[in-house]
Amino acid sequence: MNSSRATRWVLYDSLAIALFALLARIAHRSEDMPLTVLGWLNTLWPFLLGIALTWAFLLWGKSRPATLWGSLGLVWPGTVIVGLCIWGLRHGAVPHWSFMIVAAVTSGILMSAWRAIAARRTS
Repeated sequence: MNSSRATRWVLYDSLAIALFALLARIAHRSEDMPLTVLGWLNTLWPFLLGIALTWAFLLWGKSRPATLWGSLGLVWPGTVIVGLCIWGLRHGAVPHWSFMIVAAVTSGILMSAWRAIAARRTS
């Protein structure tokens, strides 16, 4: 995998997770937690850290994904696991099971969506 391709893949995964965090903030806004840029960033950073750590492991480790879809099988779970672990540490509790499912499914759909678009454009 060349560095320009890897950079694009990391960027697109980051944009997908940024959209995930924005949708989460919109869905859960309240008087106590209004929709603000700071609130969005507060939701976003644990999952971005997950992307960064997972991609760092992949790019500097020995298990570089050769395909666009192959990267999803590693980056998606890594992103969700790191993001939810940080959420749990910050809140002093294990995230509710429904939150874990929604976070995993929504992020998976969004991270798959750009891959599907890219695969279609290159075929």
